[in-house]
Amino acid sequence: MINATKKWIFLKLSTIVLIPLMFWFIINFVSIYDKSHSKILDFFSQQPSKFLLSLLLIIAFFHSALTISEIFEDYIHIQKIKIVANKLLYFFAIIIPLITITVLLKFSL
Repeated sequence: MINATKKWIFLKLSTIVLIPLMFWFIINFVSIYDKSHSKILDFFSQQPSKFLLSLLLIIAFFHSALTISEIFEDYIHIQKIKIVANKLLYFFAIIIPLITITVLLKFSL
């Protein structure tokens, strides 16, 4: 399969997964918006919330990395800069969600 086709399929699949996760996040964000600090901690301490928020972060960063990578492919014409930009993009798309999830897990202990 062509690399561009794989990216297109992954973009569509990640979009399909992101839609219900975003609805879940928006509904829960509205419900905890005016709550006390302890209620918010309780929400993020519960297992379904931790898992769904972690999944949302991973899928969102994966989706954004694929999208930004396509922008690099279209608008950066120097091959070396394009390779470095893509590698940095994928590195940060892995590191930032991992740090966030680690903080979230430690936050609720």
